[in-house]
Amino acid sequence: MAVRLLNVEEAIKMIPDGAIVMIGGFLGVGSPNTLIDEIIKQKRSNLTIIANDTAFPDKGVGKIIVNKLAKKVIVSHIGTNPETQKQMIERFLEVELVPQGTLVEKIRAGGLGLGGILTPTGVGTIIAEGKQIMNIEGKDYMLELPLKADFAIIKAKRSDCNGNLVYSLTARNFNPIMATAASTVIAEVEEILPVGTISPDEVHTPGIFIDYIVKSR
Repeated sequence: MAVRLLNVEEAIKMIPDGAIVMIGGFLGVGSPNTLIDEIIKQKRSNLTIIANDTAFPDKGVGKIIVNKLAKKVIVSHIGTNPETQKQMIERFLEVELVPQGTLVEKIRAGGLGLGGILTPTGVGTIIAEGKQIMNIEGKDYMLELPLKADFAIIKAKRSDCNGNLVYSLTARNFNPIMATAASTVIAEVEEILPVGTISPDEVHTPGIFIDYIVKSR
């Protein structure tokens, strides 16, 4: 069965206020900017955003922050976006910082249906407060729970009509893993091709993970 092709307005109408949304990209590279711009246009608010970072004020996730549409972000860093820092200090925005490797593994655990991951990163620091510590073969590990989302909006270079995705170089980043960890996955793509055009060896994300496709503007 072919993945459904939507226009961007229809796609974002599905996302309610207060939703948990994973957004692909790394400092704006590989971000689904057409979908992000429509979130801003439709003023989807009170969102919890799971992303690698909050990019820059004028790029990627950063534009959602600037428009004050997020109540919380779960990210690995915010250093490139002063607006995120400002809203955090003003207590308008809740920021949960997660080490980058831990963040991607928590998302992977959510996608695979695992109960969590064990990591030594953060043991003995403020990050470990209130978390379960396990000693395995003489070394302490911290239990980190999986991350899942209501929606994932991701970006790919190409897709066929079955939703098989190909990413461009480093724009792959968080996009493939986020496609596995959300109830509904919307892929923004630059080019839509007939089935059979993309070689199986080229596919980075199989179409089974994708619910909807939106053409980039």
